Amino acid sequence: MSASQDLPTGAFSLRGPYGRRAIGLSVAAAVGGFLFGFDSSVINGAVDSIQHDFALNSVVTGFVVAIALLGCAAGAIIAGNLADRWGRLRVMFLGAIMFFVSSLGSGLAFAVWDLALWRVIGGLGIGIASVVAPAYIAEIAPKQIRGGLASLQQLAITFGIFVALLSDAVLEWSAGTANSPLWLGMDAWRWMFIVGVIPAAVYGILSFTVPESPRYLIAKGRSHEAREIFSRLVPPVDLDKTMTELTNAIEADRANAGVSIRGKALGLQPIVWVGIILSVFQQFVGINVIFYYSTTLWRSVGFAESASFGISVVTGIVNVLVTLIAIFLVDRVGRKPILLTGSVVMTISLGAMAVCFAFGVTGAGGAVTLPAPWGPIALVAANLFVVGFGASWGPLVWVLLGEIFPSRIRGKALGVAAAAQWTANFLITVSFPAMSSWSLPLTYGMYALFALLSFLFVLWRIPETKGMELEQTETLFIRPAKAAAG
Repeated sequence: MSASQDLPTGAFSLRGPYGRRAIGLSVAAAVGGFLFGFDSSVINGAVDSIQHDFALNSVVTGFVVAIALLGCAAGAIIAGNLADRWGRLRVMFLGAIMFFVSSLGSGLAFAVWDLALWRVIGGLGIGIASVVAPAYIAEIAPKQIRGGLASLQQLAITFGIFVALLSDAVLEWSAGTANSPLWLGMDAWRWMFIVGVIPAAVYGILSFTVPESPRYLIAKGRSHEAREIFSRLVPPVDLDKTMTELTNAIEADRANAGVSIRGKALGLQPIVWVGIILSVFQQFVGINVIFYYSTTLWRSVGFAESASFGISVVTGIVNVLVTLIAIFLVDRVGRKPILLTGSVVMTISLGAMAVCFAFGVTGAGGAVTLPAPWGPIALVAANLFVVGFGASWGPLVWVLLGEIFPSRIRGKALGVAAAAQWTANFLITVSFPAMSSWSLPLTYGMYALFALLSFLFVLWRIPETKGMELEQTETLFIRPAKAAAG
């Protein structure tokens, strides 16, 4: 079957051997996303035990949970330069080492300060994976399935979140409570971190089994190696064209190596602000409150510890399933309609949660309970929120960040946008314990407001990019806002 027959049908990923190979490499690279989700969410089941064992107040607890995100921001900033200097695979291996060390160190932590240190190291690994894995996938993905393959990163993240929540629940159920001894005299919450060494080792091994990015090889003058790799990913009729286009693009990037992302719009080019705002909205709707604090949250409104862990696992399953839906739809329906729909669903569900918690009753010791029927309604609304986010803003922001920046500034701009995303995540995560102890209705009302604003921003500023070459998508975003809004 020729490329012209295979690719436009949309079945390239199912019928063509080249598409299958691209998917295989993308899945291997996306294991970094799995570690990203696992490492960032595994603390969910350990929060209360950490707070108890180290006698922390709500502010310090929030800081320990969120401090990994500062490492994520730093890792995202340095990842691009390291990947261009060392290659994608070496940087993937570096991320795997950081995940491994962080998992082991966090499980064996003896004080809050060294737990925070190991969390930062893990955050550096997450930040590296958040940039290198999508870049690698984009560099080997055929344009017809680029959106779907780019979404594999988010699917891997959601699957990592699910496995972390499931692992936490199994360990808690085995020990009786998260703060009870399990193996070798160590509490279950410590093993929640330590099991992370297994996927970290798998990621490290995979970094030695997949081929290097052809783009990196061409940039380093190793064109014959790049051609050999592309021969397994691109039909023969397109091989010369692909090599020529990529070589020309790399030469253009070199010519623009000194180009800055600075501009007149508050110090940055407008397109960079589009990426930053997308990243900030993705986090300011409060999604990671669900994945970092959901077990604590459901305990606070009357669910038993074991039931709270179970609810968190169900939420993780929902997140994985709806991400699969997003992958199926992104190259069929398009980016913009899915983002708009997701914003509507998030606004409604977060508003419902704010209303539910307005009926909360604060008992002795500050514990909050929700009288019937508000507890079940809050639970349904929380999972509806996960559906809205997981099927839209979760995967599609990563897709757009890989599409919107001009090639001359793509690496720098993507690093800045990713750093903004992690910084926003940090602000939401570190503030939630203190804000929730003050007013849960106001907290979820604020998240609902950001969800509404995200709808207006997409409607006004984000054009459709489905099925376009990267060079075409760039022209849409650098036009005046009036044209881009169409």
